[in-house]
Amino acid sequence: MTKIAFIFPGQGSQVVGMGQQLIAQDDTLYKQADEVLGFSLSQFMLEGPEETLTLTYNAQPALLTTGVLIAQRLQALGVEPDVVAGHSLGEYSALVTAGVMSFEDAVAIVHKRGLYMNEAVPAGEGAMAAILQMEAQALQQVTEQISADGDAVQIANVNCPGQIVISGTKQGVARASSLAKERGAKRAIPLQVSGPFHSALMAPAADKLAKELAHVEIEAPRYTVIGNVHAQPVYAEHVKQELIDQVVSPVLWEQSVRAMLDLGVTTFIECGPGKVLSGLVKKVDRSAICLCVFDEETLAQAATFVKEALANG
Repeated sequence: MTKIAFIFPGQGSQVVGMGQQLIAQDDTLYKQADEVLGFSLSQFMLEGPEETLTLTYNAQPALLTTGVLIAQRLQALGVEPDVVAGHSLGEYSALVTAGVMSFEDAVAIVHKRGLYMNEAVPAGEGAMAAILQMEAQALQQVTEQISADGDAVQIANVNCPGQIVISGTKQGVARASSLAKERGAKRAIPLQVSGPFHSALMAPAADKLAKELAHVEIEAPRYTVIGNVHAQPVYAEHVKQELIDQVVSPVLWEQSVRAMLDLGVTTFIECGPGKVLSGLVKKVDRSAICLCVFDEETLAQAATFVKEALANG
C-alpha cells in the first residue's frame, strides 16, 4: 500500500529562480507573501541577488512560500499526503499544509523568526559544523566536555546515520570539531551559516518568537505532523511550544524519518528546491521512494507516479 509523506526542506535549500515555472500558472501565493511582508520577497526569490535571498529573514519566508505552493499544486492534482514533516524552518511549511496555521500567519512569523535569529548572536560569533561518521553518544560527550570548559557547543541536527551537525560559539565549534576528529570522526565540515541555529545561544530568539506565536490561531492538523523536537506526532495543543523549543533544540531528522517509516510511509515527496532531504531519507532507508518536486516536469512526474502506485494498490 502506498503511503505518502510530504517533506519540506529548511534554510540552505533556497536558490534564485525558485518556483519560477510553477507560478506561471498561478502566482497568488507569491503575491500574498509580498503583501503580508510589505516588501517584494518574490523579486528576491525570482531574480535575486543571491546574497539578499540567502539572508536568514528572507530565505525562511521564501522557502515556506515555495514549499506550500508545491504542496498545493500536488493536492490540486489529487496527491494527498498521509504524513507531513519539515526540517527546521520546513516544519512551518508542513504545519501550513496540514491546515494547522494560515499561510499569512506563517509567512509573517518565519520572517520575524529569521530576524530574531539574526539578532540573537552577532554575525561571526556563532558557527555550525557537520561531523561525519561519529556516533551521537560519542559526539555528545565531546560537546559536553568543550561546553564545560567554557565554550558553548551542542548537537543541532541529527540528519542521518553518519551525519550530525553541531552548533555553538565559533571557538566551541572549532574545538569540538578538533576533538571529534581526535576521537574518530571522519571529517568536520564548517557550514556556511549566519548563526548557531538550534543551540541554547538562540534563547533570545525563542523568547521573542513565543510572544509572536501567542497571537497565532492554531487548528487541529488534517494530516499527521511529525515534529523536529521529539520526532513524534504534534497535536494542536503542543504546536506553539514545539515551535518555541525547536529554535534551541536539535532537529531530530533521522528519528523523524524513522517515525514516518514506522507509520508505513513508502513514498517521500520533497516539496522545495534541491534534493537534500531525499538524500538524507535514502541514507536512513535505501528502499524508500523519494520524489523531488520543484518545477512543472517534476510535479507531473510525481503526480503520475502516485496515481499509478495507488491504482496498483
